[in-house]
Amino acid sequence: MADLTDLTNSLPKAAQTYLEDRRLDEVECIISDLPGIARGKAVPATKFARQKYFHLPDSIFFQTITGDWGEAAGEGGFIERDMILRPDMSTATAAPWTADWTLQVIHDAFDREGAPIPFSPRNVLRRVVDMYHAHGMKPVVAPEMEFFLVARNLDPAQGIKPMMGRSGRPAAARQAYSMTAVDEFGPVIDDIYDFAEAQGFEIDGITQEGGAGQLEINLRHGDPIKLADEVFYFKRLIREAALRHDCFATFMAKPIADEPGSAMHIHHSILDMETGRNIFAGPQGGETDAFFHFIGGLQKHLPSAIAVLAPYVNSYRRYVKDHAAPINLAWGRDNRTTGIRVPLSGPEARRVENRMAGMDCNPYLGIAASLACGLLGILNEDWPDKQFKGDAYSGEPDIPNVMGDALDMFEEAKALHEILGPEFARVYAIVKRTEYEEFLQVISPWEREHLLLNV
Repeated sequence: MADLTDLTNSLPKAAQTYLEDRRLDEVECIISDLPGIARGKAVPATKFARQKYFHLPDSIFFQTITGDWGEAAGEGGFIERDMILRPDMSTATAAPWTADWTLQVIHDAFDREGAPIPFSPRNVLRRVVDMYHAHGMKPVVAPEMEFFLVARNLDPAQGIKPMMGRSGRPAAARQAYSMTAVDEFGPVIDDIYDFAEAQGFEIDGITQEGGAGQLEINLRHGDPIKLADEVFYFKRLIREAALRHDCFATFMAKPIADEPGSAMHIHHSILDMETGRNIFAGPQGGETDAFFHFIGGLQKHLPSAIAVLAPYVNSYRRYVKDHAAPINLAWGRDNRTTGIRVPLSGPEARRVENRMAGMDCNPYLGIAASLACGLLGILNEDWPDKQFKGDAYSGEPDIPNVMGDALDMFEEAKALHEILGPEFARVYAIVKRTEYEEFLQVISPWEREHLLLNV
């Protein structure tokens, strides 16, 4: 890239429209770390136009959510090595909340020999997608994003409360699909739409969910990497929109006690790369062996992947009976009590919905893990249990319900590691084990209240 004119001409249409008749000031060069936080550098646009790459230390992938470090660099000890980060200009998009004219660009991470960094989340997802391609299959996904708009919380010792709505009253619970409830957050939603339009994102719909101040955004189906990029961008976009209106947006799996948690449901279909047909539907529209094998793979391997789909101790508070989150991996048609749901659709749109992932998961890793389980099912011709009819909450739980157990299962899942990448699995397990051990050092208010003087 020689100058700003060349840079501007190389941008996607939405970014070019955003900058029309304006001079680009700054470019944020970003990459997702393991939790899904945007890491990187902000550089003047003129400098970005001249550079082909920049460096960041690989230690950003060894950092826990608290800012401490997992000793994941290798047997030789903790060594920070510089990565080469190259821009994917197809991801260039506006940062419309900034005071000047700024773009964001997602970068891919490579080592000095040009090999992809194996524990970079975007590279993990690309590895899984490439494996589908190697078998003549093209995965398609559609994520659903649930989140809460809550009152500002400046003291972690205090419980999280719903935000004040337009009426001056706290957001109400048990108002799923209420348009009046959505109207309560009208100014925030307006900014979400405006920011999304400036960034070139298409929202398929916004609905009120069952929790107080809980909303859901649906995205149109498409390429897994593109959709993961959008979820990554959307989390930042939604937070910025909320801050403009004196509230917080949170993607915690379970931010408020006695309220439903927030999920990132993932819809999957698989296309034959040669014909473009959905392999879940046969010539006459019936359900294929591949359809059942994909479900079988989810049932067999998702327990080992829960540590990726539910990456924090708080994540497991979401899996509560009768609180709109699954407790097992039963599958059913149009049944929202099951962990694996087949929505109503015609043959061409036949898809499988994984309802296990929390909104707190890294979108690249959550989608990668879900696709990996389905791929293993297809390759190994796994068959699912019999379809569950009725209330799946009456069944027995069959997923780990604490972080420690989930990590144990993940560390033993060698077949899953081969799909996601053994080096990623090693680093991820070490970082998450470090986080879990940090949590175990914290004494909770419940323990002080009930154990201090009673045991």
